Amino acid sequence: MVGLTQVTTSNPGSGGDPKRGHALLRDAASKGIRATLWGIVASTVLAIVKIVSGFVGNSYALIADGIESMLDIVSAVVVLGSLRIAAQPADERHPYGYGKAEPLAALAVATALLAAAVAIAIQSVREIWMPHHLPKPFTLIVLLVVVLAKEILFRKLIQAGEEIGSSAMQTDAWHHRSDALTSIAAFLGIGIALVGGEGYEAADDWAALFAAGVIAFNGTRLFRSAWREVLDAAPPREIVERVRALAGGLDQVKVIEKCLVRRSGLMLFVDIHVVVDGDLTVREGHDIAHRVKDALLDADLGILDVTVHIEPFAEPST
Repeated sequence: MVGLTQVTTSNPGSGGDPKRGHALLRDAASKGIRATLWGIVASTVLAIVKIVSGFVGNSYALIADGIESMLDIVSAVVVLGSLRIAAQPADERHPYGYGKAEPLAALAVATALLAAAVAIAIQSVREIWMPHHLPKPFTLIVLLVVVLAKEILFRKLIQAGEEIGSSAMQTDAWHHRSDALTSIAAFLGIGIALVGGEGYEAADDWAALFAAGVIAFNGTRLFRSAWREVLDAAPPREIVERVRALAGGLDQVKVIEKCLVRRSGLMLFVDIHVVVDGDLTVREGHDIAHRVKDALLDADLGILDVTVHIEPFAEPST
């Protein structure tokens, strides 16, 4: 008779192919690393162009934008390191792997965004009260190029981050979108200063102050998202429903009692309670549990490990 059986393995990701889970993890991390490296190269070039153009063109908004791009480089390096760490297989000291390095990196990136917003806001206020020359017209061309490049980077990184389930990469992608928004604000501020002429020099600095607000908003939102993942918040409901449907559709599975899913870095861990006929033998219950585990690991859901609890079906009392 089956009372309560729990099926686990000492090798996370084992199913039909014991190495499949880790292979998926390595592939996801490799894809993220390649995209992040491209982001680092692009951010480095853009940061240099913006800071130099800002000094030559008398635009603090452009300098502030360049500083924010320098933070993009730092955050991307943090994300790169987190992906390399998260891709390491589980070991005796870390039996659930190193996935938590990934949302922790996202927290670090979000914190950098908030720090940048404060620094830019303080300097913007100072510049508003300090008389200075009008920005040079060529800075508008620089900003147009920057906005286009940053939007392309955002779309590439957000797509890669969503495909591999990386919160750190998605946070880094929004870092680039924030950079594009600050560049748009700088463009408007410089444009107003140039059209208005003398007396409108501070429009450039007001644009930088607005950009700081945009950066702070995105930093706060991304910090909350990463924090929820560190606390093992459940993934989107549709993922949980797909897990329940896959397991519940197998032969001899009567109902799914509980289904707990959490994300750890790039992969998911599942803890599921499966109800079967109480008259089955322990071996039969054990076989059902392995079929459930294998079906979930073979599904295209990015699941690294599954713990299956087998429970007996109880006829409703009359």
